[in-house]
Amino acid sequence: MKKEINVIFSISFIFYLFLMVMILFLGRVGGTWSTDLSLLETIRFNSNFVPFKTISTYIQAIIDGSMNVDIPIKNLFGNLFLFLPMGIYLPFFINKGNKLQTFTILMIIVLLFIETIQLVTRRGSFDIDDFILNMIGALIGYGIWRTKVVHRIQK
Repeated sequence: MKKEINVIFSISFIFYLFLMVMILFLGRVGGTWSTDLSLLETIRFNSNFVPFKTISTYIQAIIDGSMNVDIPIKNLFGNLFLFLPMGIYLPFFINKGNKLQTFTILMIIVLLFIETIQLVTRRGSFDIDDFILNMIGALIGYGIWRTKVVHRIQK
């Protein structure tokens, strides 16, 4: 049974990674990312380094109805749930990822790498709020991973 679980996890992880690449790097075309801005100008115009700035803007938009509610909901919950599976996959494939501290450090590296690549390739922006929501989602996934139910399935 353990071998079958490993195969299922491996195949589903490949599909998850493919989906992540599609969403994070191939899903966005045009906009300010296709302009002739220099990298420094792109960083200045397409980055948010102020924690909770985007999150609070979206929450305020939901409250006062100043924006189509689909936009903040998709952005907030999309970023939250996008990395939830990583909280399960990472400790499954990397035994050292079973410790919260190691998992957190690995996720910080992965998320900073992704945010930076999105900015440099102009296929997205660097947004600290995306990082925060992605990290919370991954930690929720890690919490799910640590439950006894998951460990019974794994054995």
